[in-house]
Amino acid sequence: MTTPKNTVLHEITPISESDCLYVIERKKADFNYPIHTHKEFEINYIENAKGAERVVGDSIEEIGDYELVMISNGNLEHGWRNHNLVPGNIREVTIQFSGDWLSEKLLGKDQFSSINNMLKNGNKGLAFSLSSILKIRSLINSLTCEEKGFYSVITFLSLLYEMSLARDTRALSSSCFANADANVLSRRIRLVDDYIKKNYMRDLTLREVAELANMSEGAFSRFFSQHTGRSFTEYLIDIRIGMVTRMLIDTNKTVAEICFECGYNNISNFNRIFKKKKGRTPHEFREMYCKKKTIV
Repeated sequence: MTTPKNTVLHEITPISESDCLYVIERKKADFNYPIHTHKEFEINYIENAKGAERVVGDSIEEIGDYELVMISNGNLEHGWRNHNLVPGNIREVTIQFSGDWLSEKLLGKDQFSSINNMLKNGNKGLAFSLSSILKIRSLINSLTCEEKGFYSVITFLSLLYEMSLARDTRALSSSCFANADANVLSRRIRLVDDYIKKNYMRDLTLREVAELANMSEGAFSRFFSQHTGRSFTEYLIDIRIGMVTRMLIDTNKTVAEICFECGYNNISNFNRIFKKKKGRTPHEFREMYCKKKTIV
């Protein structure tokens, strides 16, 4: 394994305890800030950075001319890198806010239900489609121009609401990598989820987990798909690949060792599944995400 090149910083953000949010607009030629984490939630809007690379957890993707991402997980590593970017006139608007003032009591009200769901889903990072970005960006522009603190909060809440109505958002990081919990799942699903995470390294069958849930295979299969949006097989693959990405980044074990420890008994099949999920081989992924953690 090569010497680690990238550094993950824990950022201390400028937002104070007396403020609800912090908004900064930057004009820049490229991306030079390393992959990082911070306890505050973040919305990042970017224009004119086609070819740059977004890293959110174990998701690594090239972005287009417009980019809008929300992260509501203080432990989720994220950042943007130059990659295939042609340096130019990049515009970046970053909105950071603490989840503390958006209390559970407030988010539990009917009028905030869609925002509450979005913030929960943002645990893994959410990417918004171009059509949604074009509908929302006027509110982002208004927020950067707002001089009075109270009205900036009102505009920000409107922005959150409009973002929460977008129906074409996409989760970025895998659940395992983002340490996303299962508190929104039913008791049976939580039971199965815990069981899978403890036993993913061996051959798990649909019959085995259906018996655990005290259901027939057919009934459990339909129930599981309705609650998770994935089949049992797809869910197991996602759990395994999430564990694989953690081990590729956090350990010096060989790809073959990781393959067998994560429940795969065929290295070729493992490489094929990983590349289908991540767009690159395990070796390529490790090289791109090679790092050491530094706290500042």
